[in-house]
Amino acid sequence: MSNQRYTEGLNRLEQIDGAQGQKVIDSLSKVCPDLARYIIEFPFGDIYARPGLDLRTRELITLAALTAMGNCQPQLKVHVHGALNVGCSATEITETILQMAVYAGFPATLNGMFQAEEVLIERGLLNANGA
Repeated sequence: MSNQRYTEGLNRLEQIDGAQGQKVIDSLSKVCPDLARYIIEFPFGDIYARPGLDLRTRELITLAALTAMGNCQPQLKVHVHGALNVGCSATEITETILQMAVYAGFPATLNGMFQAEEVLIERGLLNANGA
């Protein structure tokens, strides 16, 4: 079963996070390959594969949680890419992060929005001048 979880998780990771997700996994390969395997098997092999929510919804929820935590900027950037990869719009992403101002405060929301801005510029969805 673990092999099936790993295979399913690796497929989901590629579908959602693409190269960004693989960079995370690769960065763990020397220091803690077990953590890389756990990330592939549990969140991506078990949770993301569950019925009930589509990947777009799961990614928006993930953006909200990471923004609210306030200290997950690298992971937030990976998941902004992921949200775009599964079909979320730039507006859906920024609105999700903005919503967190109500529940997580302005500092966490600012941190999240700046990460989203970097990704949107990188992906050509926002120019560096904000237009």
